[in-house]
Amino acid sequence: MMNPATFASYACVPNRTRGRRLPEEESRTRSVFQRDRDRIIHSGAFRKLQYKTQVFVYHEGDYYRTRLTHSVEVAQIARSISRQLQLNEDLAEAVALAHDLGHTPFGHAGEDALKESMEGHGGFDHNEQTFRILTLLEERYAAFDGLNLTWETLEGVAKHNGPVTNPRDSLKTFCREFDLELDSHASMEAQVAALADDIAYVNHDLADGLRAQLFTIDELLDLPMLGRLFHQVRESHPRIDEGRLVHEVIRRLIDAMVNDLLQETKRRLEDHAPDSADAVRAQSGPLVAFSEQMRKDIETLRSFLFQRMYRHYQVNRITSKARRVLKQLFQVYLDEPNCLPHDWQSKLDISASQSQRARIVADYVAGMTDRYALESHETLFNPYIRL
Repeated sequence: MMNPATFASYACVPNRTRGRRLPEEESRTRSVFQRDRDRIIHSGAFRKLQYKTQVFVYHEGDYYRTRLTHSVEVAQIARSISRQLQLNEDLAEAVALAHDLGHTPFGHAGEDALKESMEGHGGFDHNEQTFRILTLLEERYAAFDGLNLTWETLEGVAKHNGPVTNPRDSLKTFCREFDLELDSHASMEAQVAALADDIAYVNHDLADGLRAQLFTIDELLDLPMLGRLFHQVRESHPRIDEGRLVHEVIRRLIDAMVNDLLQETKRRLEDHAPDSADAVRAQSGPLVAFSEQMRKDIETLRSFLFQRMYRHYQVNRITSKARRVLKQLFQVYLDEPNCLPHDWQSKLDISASQSQRARIVADYVAGMTDRYALESHETLFNPYIRL
C-alpha cells in the first residue's frame, strides 16, 4: 500500500476513509480503495461491458472500442494524471472503472429508448443505473446487496460531474442513510476520472470514426490541434502509413490534453491552496480542469464528432434499430412478466405498482449486452426461431 506521506494534502488517504455503509473487517494486504477497485472489476456488470458498445454494435468489428476497453483507457489516463498530482491512484481508478457500469446496450441509443419507455415511471438515467448496480443490483456477497463500496468511491461515482442538485430516487433514498453530501464537489480523484473520460472518448471516437471511414484525415486538418499534429508527424516520418499516422497523432493529442489539464490544475491548486480533501469539496468550482482554450478546442472536436459521426446516416440506421429493439423488449416484459427469467420474476411482488414493475424490467433490459438483447429480440419476435 502507498505510504500516506507520499500523498498531497488534498488527496483522499485510505486510512482516513469515511468507511462503508455496512462496516466490514478490512483487508491486511489492500487499501480500502484497492478493494473497491477489485470488487468493481470482479462484478458481473463490469464483465458485461465487453459486449456493450459506444457507437458501433458489437459485431461490426473487433477493433472498435467497447464500454470495457473505454473504461480501461479512462482508468489508465486517470492513474497517470493522479500520479503527477500526488493523488490516490486507486480511488481515481475505481471511479473510472465504475463510471460506465449503468450504460444500456447500444450506447446512447439504448439509453434514449429506456428513457422513453420509463416516462411516467421515474425515468431512466445511466448514472443512476450505475449507482443502483453498485448499491443494490449486484448480488455476489452473502452479507449485502451491491458491492458495499467506500463513501469516497460512491461519492466519486455520484458526483464526478459536479454537485447533484436534483438527485433521482435511488440516490436520494441511499443518501438518507449514507449521506454523500451531494451539494458539494467531489474529491480531486473523482474530478480527474471525469476529465480522463472526456480525454479518452474524444480521442478514441476520432480513431474509430476514421477506421469506419465516416470521415477522412483531410477533414480533420482544420480542427484545433489536429492539423498541426498531422503536419508534425508527416514531417518527422514522411513515409509513414495511414494507420501508424493516426495512432501517432492520437497519442500526441492525448498527451497535449493531459499536459494542459495538469498545468491548469496546478495553477488552480496554487490559487486556492486546499489543505484537505474536504477543502476540495468545499470549493465553489472544480479544481481539476482544462485551460479555457483547451476546453474550447475539445468542444470543437465534440461538435465535429456529433455532426460527422454520431449523426452519420450509417450510425443513425444502427441507432434506429437499437431503439426499436429495446423499446419492444421493454414493452413485452412489462406486459408479460412471465417472459422474464425466473430469478427476475421472483423480484416482482404481486402487489407491486406498474412503476415498480417497470423499474425491475428496466434493470433487466439495461443489464443486457448488445448480443443478448439482439438474441432475446429474435427469440421473442421471430416466429421461425425455435424457443
